[in-house]
Amino acid sequence: MANRTVKDAKNVHGTNPQYLVEKIIRSRIYDSKYWKEQCFALTAELLVDKAMELRYIGGVYGGNIKPTPFLCLILKMLQIQPEKDIIVEFIKNEEFKYVRALGAFYLRLTGIAIDCYKYLEPLYNDNRKLRRQNRQSNFEIVHVDEFIDELLRSDRVCDIILPRIQKRHILEENNELEPKISALDDDLDEEMASDEEYFLEKGATNAKSNSDRVKKRSRSRSYSKERKDRRLDRKKDEARQEEDRERERRERDLRKRERDRRIRHERQEIRERDHRRNYYKAGDRRRP
Repeated sequence: MANRTVKDAKNVHGTNPQYLVEKIIRSRIYDSKYWKEQCFALTAELLVDKAMELRYIGGVYGGNIKPTPFLCLILKMLQIQPEKDIIVEFIKNEEFKYVRALGAFYLRLTGIAIDCYKYLEPLYNDNRKLRRQNRQSNFEIVHVDEFIDELLRSDRVCDIILPRIQKRHILEENNELEPKISALDDDLDEEMASDEEYFLEKGATNAKSNSDRVKKRSRSRSYSKERKDRRLDRKKDEARQEEDRERERRERDLRKRERDRRIRHERQEIRERDHRRNYYKAGDRRRP
């Protein structure tokens, strides 16, 4: 009885919300000490206190597949199905980062694609560190924005298979979602604007000094006006070329960072795929 979904709960993605967690992991959670002692008779109001006590995220760990408190609370939320407003407040909570991570994970499990992009993408600006317990019971550091990126891109996070969501560009083409504005675009525009101001000031200073030198030389030498203009144009061209080289260097750096980010994502997907393969092979070997 204690493990049943509440009567007035709605189906999520066409199934019982608790079924979003695989059966073997679900049974491990039901048998865990944290579930029996801390999650018994837990309501949406009391859930907030438990979420504030979280000190790390994670899925299952150890050889006998023990669930983390984070995963236990996720299953409890699927069981009691709190209101959407509560989940949104979890996500907007800036004081407790693990409360934010809990709300983001639950929304990714149960929410529609539009809500996932609407509420999770702003968290890309959160660079705080999270402690995550891996399958080998070791702790590792992951940032909030990295965790959010995994939720939106990966098929499996914290040992839970995530439901598929529509790609962002499809929602944009259907006018269901506004085009994404990256913080990097604003930074790049500001840098380019400041660079332009710098080179304009530098060019003006160089032009003034060159003009003074030309005037002094004109007293002793008979330089033609055409030669003076040619020297000034050459200085301006050099300033523009220097500006172009600086802009190209910044663009190369941005492309390199984006390429490195994609490589990290691809490696993470490979590790997740290998993890799933080893996980199911181990399950097959344990079966009589």
